[in-house]
This record gives sequence, C-alpha cells and structure tokens, in this order.
Amino acid sequence: MRTTKFHIAIFTVALFATFSSCGSYTRAKKNNPGLKDYYQSYFNIGVAVSGQTIKGEQGALLLKEFNSITPENAMKMQPIHPREDVYNWTEADALVNFALNNRLKIRGHTLCWHEQVPAWIFKNSSGGRVDKALLLKRLKDHITAVVGRYKGKIYAWDVVNEVIGDEDDQYLRPSLWKEICGEEFIAKAFEYAHQADPDALLFYNDYNSERPAKRAKIYKMLKKLVDAKVPVHGVGLQGHWSVFEPSDTELRESLKLYASLGLQIQITEMDLSIYKWEKNLRAKKPGEPDSLTAVLEKKQSDRYARLFSIFREFKKNISSVTFWNLSDRSTWLDQYPVPGRKNYPLLFDQNLQRKKAYRGVVNF
Repeated sequence: MRTTKFHIAIFTVALFATFSSCGSYTRAKKNNPGLKDYYQSYFNIGVAVSGQTIKGEQGALLLKEFNSITPENAMKMQPIHPREDVYNWTEADALVNFALNNRLKIRGHTLCWHEQVPAWIFKNSSGGRVDKALLLKRLKDHITAVVGRYKGKIYAWDVVNEVIGDEDDQYLRPSLWKEICGEEFIAKAFEYAHQADPDALLFYNDYNSERPAKRAKIYKMLKKLVDAKVPVHGVGLQGHWSVFEPSDTELRESLKLYASLGLQIQITEMDLSIYKWEKNLRAKKPGEPDSLTAVLEKKQSDRYARLFSIFREFKKNISSVTFWNLSDRSTWLDQYPVPGRKNYPLLFDQNLQRKKAYRGVVNF
C-alpha cells in the first residue's frame, strides 16, 4: 500500500495515543501505589486469604495492595485431609489458581501442627493410639501428597508450626506428635517436604518468637536442625503482636539472632491488636474501648511505623511480610482470645479503607 501524508498523520496520532495511554497508566500507578509498590525494593507483602477474600471488592483490594498470599486454613491438615483416603483440594486449588493467574507468590501453610489435625491420624486400625512408625508414615504420605500437588507453584512452606512450649521451663510443647514420635518428627517433616519439592523454601513458624525465653528455645531447636543439615531454610515470626509488644530491642535482638543461623526470615502472620495479649482472657474487661479511638488509632499507627522501620533495617534478612487477614472487617482476632471483641489489628478498616496505620507503614 502506498504511504501518503494522510496515512502518516493517522499513524502518528495512533502512536501518540498509545504512548499517552501507557504514560497515564504508569502515572496512575505511581500516584496511587499499593503496599507492594512501596516495598518493591525491600520484601514481598502478603496477606492470609480464604475463598471469599479473592472475590469482589476484597479481591480487588488484595490485587492492588499485595503480591503474595497464604491460605489461612485451606491447606491445614484437617481441612485438606479430613480422612485417611480423602483429600479436599477444592479451596486450596482455587487459591493457588487465583495466585498463578494474577502472578502472586504463594506461601503454603501448614504441614505439621498440633491443632486442626484430623483425629484419624493418631489412631490405628483398632481405634487405639498409633505407633511411631505408622504416624511418621502418615506424616510423610500427607506431606508428599500436599507439597507434591503444588510443586513448582508454592515457593515456600510453613512446614512445622508452633512446637516450642510457652512455659519458660518447657522446651517442646506437649502434643501427640511429641508423645508418640519424640523430637524426631520435626526433622522428618522437613525432610519429607524437601523430598516432595527440592526447590521450595522450608520454614519453621511460631508466635511470641521475640520474647527472650521462647526465643532462646526456638534458636536452640533451629541450631540443632541447621547443624544436623536438616533442610530448613527459614524462620517465620508470626507477628501476632499488639501496640504494647514487642519492644524495639526485643525485635532487633531476635532478628539478629535468627539471622546469625544463616536462615531467611519472614514475618508470616502479622496483626497489631490494640489490646494486650492475654491468652486466658475470655471476656472484655470493664472500661475497655468498643471502638478504635483517636488515641488508640495514633498509637497503632506509630507502632506500625516503628515496626516497619525496623523491618527495613533488616531487608537483607527479611524476604516477606504477610498480614493475617485483609481488613478489620473480619479477622481471627474477632473470635480469639475474646470472642466478639474487635481488635482493629490491620491496615484497612471494616469498609476496606486505608487507616492511619497504613500511612505509618508507607511514609518513609
């Protein structure tokens, strides 16, 4: 076709429109970034999700703000493996497919835990307690099936969860895993996961991992695993914190200590309650606020800002920060430790709007 001045003019207009459109998109993203954009040169920003979180306005918010997800419950042993010969893949598959379709990273959670375990796993064919050999075989079969199904899709797993005791004089937490297998099940779980997906990063995950007494026990266990060449690659600090703890010193000392093992660190389940953490509290105390007051809102914002400032100091060691739920609309803290008490622990309010705490995290 012969090129004319008319054709050149049309092409020039079209080309200009294309570049203008791209520029508008880039400027819009730059002028209204999400959490993941603010922290793109630091670490991934994730969120715990369910089948509902990925839909509608919540799904839109998720995609704007985050670049990583963790299934909150769908991959725990009881939901995904309710009976010995039954696996329930439906929700887990949906979450993985959503992440892959939207280029999100996926953290798997969790392969071995003392809670949300189906009763059958600890029983033999006669209904009595299973022996060590059979229990380890069942653990291996479970991990092989779950990790194997998502091999190459899930980049990191919380392999063993919360095995350290809460009491100062208690090393390992009492559980049927420990009663039947001793300490051996911990290393075995990591070995089974590594066999199922040699490329996946494998984490030990726990809460209160900054409190000095528990921190020392977690370090002791991790050092033993590292020294024994067990395939553990990282430690997950859950980050179920409050505006009262941990202190800056506790957090810094913890990050330095865990990093000294050569392990990757991830903040895996972050939320920041406006209440002190009181595990045995079952009712709201007299005088406690029923809303996020202006004073508490500022306190929360200041604390979030300080915590993320410390995270940024350790960007060489921290590879991901994951919030445990999307917004104050619905979080696990609505039911625990005090059922029905709102803790307002996240960066987005019940209407999915950014809180002052959000600004505290991104203004640096």
